[in-house]
Amino acid sequence: MATAKAKTTKAKTKAAPVETAILDKSITDIRIDYYPTHEHEGVKFRRGHAMPFGATTVPNGVNFSISSSAATACTLVLFDRGADKPFVEIPFPDEFRVGDVYCMIVFDLDVERLEYGYRMDGPFAPELGHRFDKSVILSDPYARSLGGRDTWLAEPNWDDVYPYRSRLAFEDFDWENDHPLEYPIEDLVIYEMHVRAFTKHENAKVKNGGTFSAIKQKIKYLKELGVNCIELMPIYEYDEWENSKPNPVTGEMLVNFWGYSTVNFFSPKAGYAATGKFGMQVDELKTVIKELHKNGIEVILDVVFNHTAEGDHRGHTISFRGIDNKTYYMLTPEGYYFNFSGTGNTLNCNNPVVRDMVLDCLRYWAADYHIDGFRFDLAAILGRAQDGSPLSNPPLLESLAYDPILAKCKLIAEAWDAGGLYQVGTFPAYGRWAEWNGKYRDTLRKFLKGDEGQIGEMVQRIQGSPDLYYYRGPTASINFITCHDGFTLYDTFAYNEKHNEANAEDNRDGANDNNSWNCGAEGETDDIEINFLRRKQIKNALAILLVSQGVPMILMGDEMGRTKQGNNNTYCHDNELNWLDWSLLKKNQHLFEFTQSLIRFRKAHPVLRSSTHFTHTDYVGSGYQDISFHGTNAWALDGSPGSRSFAFMLDGEHAKQGAIKDDTIYVAMNMYWEGLSFDLPPLSNGRQWHVFVNTDMPEKEAVNTLGKEPRTDSQSHVLVGPRSVMILVGK
Repeated sequence: MATAKAKTTKAKTKAAPVETAILDKSITDIRIDYYPTHEHEGVKFRRGHAMPFGATTVPNGVNFSISSSAATACTLVLFDRGADKPFVEIPFPDEFRVGDVYCMIVFDLDVERLEYGYRMDGPFAPELGHRFDKSVILSDPYARSLGGRDTWLAEPNWDDVYPYRSRLAFEDFDWENDHPLEYPIEDLVIYEMHVRAFTKHENAKVKNGGTFSAIKQKIKYLKELGVNCIELMPIYEYDEWENSKPNPVTGEMLVNFWGYSTVNFFSPKAGYAATGKFGMQVDELKTVIKELHKNGIEVILDVVFNHTAEGDHRGHTISFRGIDNKTYYMLTPEGYYFNFSGTGNTLNCNNPVVRDMVLDCLRYWAADYHIDGFRFDLAAILGRAQDGSPLSNPPLLESLAYDPILAKCKLIAEAWDAGGLYQVGTFPAYGRWAEWNGKYRDTLRKFLKGDEGQIGEMVQRIQGSPDLYYYRGPTASINFITCHDGFTLYDTFAYNEKHNEANAEDNRDGANDNNSWNCGAEGETDDIEINFLRRKQIKNALAILLVSQGVPMILMGDEMGRTKQGNNNTYCHDNELNWLDWSLLKKNQHLFEFTQSLIRFRKAHPVLRSSTHFTHTDYVGSGYQDISFHGTNAWALDGSPGSRSFAFMLDGEHAKQGAIKDDTIYVAMNMYWEGLSFDLPPLSNGRQWHVFVNTDMPEKEAVNTLGKEPRTDSQSHVLVGPRSVMILVGK
């Protein structure tokens, strides 16, 4: 290894000669490529390494690397933390550029206090796709941490010359023996949550409510419920002040609460960390993930690679637009932004540079944060070409599917976008991708409210949608009835129409096709019968969800009767419309226990968690098909348009988890307004039918203790009440 002592030149940015003599033995330990060759205003530096992108520590310095295909010059801008002005701006010498990459090592920096950014010079020619402006200091797309917005909803300094400040993150966290849990996807019960909304309500009774650290205080609750995976709504750095405005009625500030508008894809949101004001959000998030893993709970991140917070041509230049607009965004021939995301711009994901950034980002979260999987918002966009047309073989989706670092991560697509591309069942999967099954949600809601013509669809949905995922198996289907976007489960049976007036958009926003039913009164009511029916419908929904093949996902709070007062688009509310009111747990304890019991039931019965589709044959010689369908008459399914009831039976002898044999499970669903008698299929080998769930019973009797289910009064038939579900166990 060549070593030498280098002279420090007094001339600005001029190279210094290297002496061959070794004047001090200690210098022999210094590599020549980690020793300064240039100086600018007292700051020493040298040519850096083109890879990796971003800012990384090297011996005695920091390597900065950034690429732009069209910039004519680049300047590195360095700040002390929180300073109004930079302490130095260093232009990259021409010889520091490798292809389109500018790279520099700067020495003797206080990395704990450092904030950095870039100025990019180049043409401002929107018609050609270029929007360079060297007066703007730009955030690094690869920054591992951002400063400047360290506390949730603290009003920013609108005159700040550099509001989103790139910082370094350090790899000194002690993970101990932690690693991703790698559960088989068919064994997951997913719980979708928003970090701030989960614990911000005063009734959560936690320290530092609304933060990563507060989740740690609720792990016991998650374990008691029985979920083994949480899916976190966006936790990347975003600006909650984006598009903020006062509510004209209440005066309350409406903000970007959900966070689907990313500023930086590598940085956890400082405003979600109790220690964010100290710049410790990275360690705080890692601590929570480690603790969740210790308790057997996986972590999936909701990632938003379809657009950024920069918006259209009227938006702020923060990072991507000023660095390489034509590379990072899909543009029309006139230089305007395609808007397949519905938010002003669309990330150009199948450009090789952007594709590499997405891959680098996900690899970073998987390797450095031990993340177990990713849910991709509006993922159909990821399969669009630069001109917006759908690709038959999208390179990004293929790269993600076959990437070795992501090999054990769950990949889940929201298989549609705001431009009308709907790919549920046809999303390019490469044997790896699962999908949010929007057809499951729509079919279940229609069936539950008694729509005609749903039996054929229901038969598909409860099997894991083989009509959609025949070659991919039931684990391709993430089954859900509710998610953050739309009504809660309670509101699905309390409102016929959306009530979004609080959003200050004259009730125009949010979906109109909710497939909901208010059970006889719009909103809250004192009517005992209506309230009983609503609670029964919630149980019906949860029961069907948790006995369906595929992967069930529960929305935060549905297990305790959470309401958003009929608002189906609460994206802008940092208040009780979004905050989970933990007092509901006591008020609706029966609903929590019902959900808890169903999750335990699912985990106890492998026949409910098949990784392959049913064959509708008896391939083990048990005398029964692996699955069979029934009506009020055994073995005779009524699939006519007017039918609103059916049953299915799963033969436990066909359970596919090793040599384990399961009980037989029979599920009867009656969405008529009158009770129906269902003939029961006879059991062999002395087995008898036992009742696990009957949603028509009073609340404390709707579910029985797992393993201690009482025998049915009759082994030949059961009476299934109006709009109710029964689950029987044959043992």
